[in-house]
Amino acid sequence: MGKDVIVACDFSSAAETFAFLDKFTEEKPFVKIGMELFYAEGPQIVRDIKARGHKIFLDLKLHDIPNTVGKAMRVLSNLDVDIVNLHAAGTSAMMKAALEGLTRPDGTRPLLIAVTQLTSTDEQTMRSELLIGRPLDEVVMCYARNAASAGLDGVVCSPLEAGKVHEKCGADFLTVTPGVRFADGEVGDQKRVTTPAQAKELGSDYIVVGRPITKADDPVEAYRRCVKEFVG
Repeated sequence: MGKDVIVACDFSSAAETFAFLDKFTEEKPFVKIGMELFYAEGPQIVRDIKARGHKIFLDLKLHDIPNTVGKAMRVLSNLDVDIVNLHAAGTSAMMKAALEGLTRPDGTRPLLIAVTQLTSTDEQTMRSELLIGRPLDEVVMCYARNAASAGLDGVVCSPLEAGKVHEKCGADFLTVTPGVRFADGEVGDQKRVTTPAQAKELGSDYIVVGRPITKADDPVEAYRRCVKEFVG
């Protein structure tokens, strides 16, 4: 499994997104389409970006009763994306229903990964607001094991947790890690963060990078720096 950098295209319109992607004349970055862009433009934005030759991580974080998530995933399976996700907190039954819904009649499907705990959540917040009394690390590992047992391909977690997820769930169980910032950059609203080089050392398979690239003075150069630090 080759490592890769996924660029979070957290834009509010197709025009803004394509203005950004047009800057890349040599590379075709793996891109993440999240809630903001998908809700603004609908499924067509996925088709249009795919037609340009990009791999796509559709980051909608589904979380509902198993029946609803299964039906939603059946619809999303018609989009030619490479990765989709859901919240592991939705339980194993929901994850299994999602996997069933996502699998096409010919047996093919996108990779399905589960969010453990958001990288904007720290242990204090988890205890005081979510009323989860176990240590954050223990919760993340439990959610990761549940996802693996349900047949999923990996999890979204902090780079700080990637190595241990591999230990618990296997080397082939993917770790997709946001919360990555350059050493000389701003942390923003993230709590559990690393640099691209640190994420590589910690065992991340994919890093998701947004503002350090999309808000850079030279996004292409920032992307290349990120790839150099993470992929080598």
